[in-house]
Amino acid sequence: MNNFDEIQTRESGLHKKLTAKQMSMIAIGGAIGTGLFMGSNFAISYAGPAVIVSYAIGGLITFALMACLAEMTVQHPTSGSFGAYAEHYISPLAGFLVRYSYWACMVLAVGTEITAVADYMKMWFPDVHAWFWIMFFSGTLLAVNAYSVKAFGLVEYWFSTIKIFAIIVFILLAIGILTQNTEQSHITAHLTGHGGFFPNGFSGVWIGVIISIFSYLSIEMIAVAAGEAADPEKAVKYAFKSTAVRLILFYLLSLFLIVTLVPWTELIGKDATSPFVTVMRLVGIPYADSILNAIVVVAALSAMNSMLYISTRMLFSLSRAGDAPKIFGKIRSNGVPINALMLSAIGIGVASVVYSINPESAFPIMIALSMFGALFTWGSIFVTHIFFRKHLASHQTVLKFKIPASRLISLLGLISIFSITITTWFTDEFKSTLQFGIPFLMVLLIIYWFKKKIS
Repeated sequence: MNNFDEIQTRESGLHKKLTAKQMSMIAIGGAIGTGLFMGSNFAISYAGPAVIVSYAIGGLITFALMACLAEMTVQHPTSGSFGAYAEHYISPLAGFLVRYSYWACMVLAVGTEITAVADYMKMWFPDVHAWFWIMFFSGTLLAVNAYSVKAFGLVEYWFSTIKIFAIIVFILLAIGILTQNTEQSHITAHLTGHGGFFPNGFSGVWIGVIISIFSYLSIEMIAVAAGEAADPEKAVKYAFKSTAVRLILFYLLSLFLIVTLVPWTELIGKDATSPFVTVMRLVGIPYADSILNAIVVVAALSAMNSMLYISTRMLFSLSRAGDAPKIFGKIRSNGVPINALMLSAIGIGVASVVYSINPESAFPIMIALSMFGALFTWGSIFVTHIFFRKHLASHQTVLKFKIPASRLISLLGLISIFSITITTWFTDEFKSTLQFGIPFLMVLLIIYWFKKKIS
């Protein structure tokens, strides 16, 4: 097992320009995207009003992940992050599998976000082909990421600020509408009507949890961004304490208000868009649906921007580890691994093809494909944390940042992710997660075996 300092030296060269506040906003920017604004629509179709329970369970798993990552990241801040931790504390093979699985997940997730943007733009420009929006917005965000990490951090900070402000306004507006009629029957009617609070039983709630994990996905990018933070220890601690609470609060409160204001049956169906947009249209607030649609577009672009950044850094880490061609580990004078950025944009092409073939199902298809990498990565983070704590205990190393009961938290988190992964096989929409993921993992194992044989 190599000293971790060697890994950090190997991944040096990136510019440390991100502040603690930018770090926190980057995590929120990645996690508050189509998962909340559009994916929640998908979750509601399964769980009904109990989508609140689905996202609460997903939120607890997310908080567990953040706790484990915070301990490891404060101890070892580097852009390779959980891929580097898996390499160091488990084995080089584990690091190889985690990095490539997460990279593939992020690349496909980028495609998911741009697919959603194309759908949102139909509200204003129904006659403009989706290809135009995909190319226009993709080109813009690639230019931002190629310019510098400081430019990326600044753009993401303001994107995320707009999203958070919009969600707060939505929450206040929704509370105002509800309090106009304080009768108990009025407040609970949509929660208990139309099949009850659990219209599809616990199975519907559990499938909703799968979608919630995709919604919370990208919160782990705090750990990756720590490699480019000006003061990583301070930044990670601040981001952990603020991001998890804000994220779970925004998701649970906004979803509760949505299913309380409008019957859940009116939020789903062929013609349904974002639940936020649907609610504003149904309550009859002038131009509110159009304004909110603009916010939803910003949210998707923000998440896409973050995912482009994170997939680029993961490919950079793979290259520096010798697991990808050296060209992807090269850094321009502005601190950007431009070659890694260009290759990481292939998800845009995948999304474009999927959208052109089947535009109505493009979004759920892209979610299903990217879910395997997400679940594999999150599960690997919990496993790595178990090895991490065991190693530090055996070497009597003092933790720089300690979370109470983190060993138990990582074990429960691992069991949860494993259960969710198994569940995907028994759903029509997510069966392709394992159908895609298992062969993908086999291919990675063959590539690794071949690489070791010739080296």
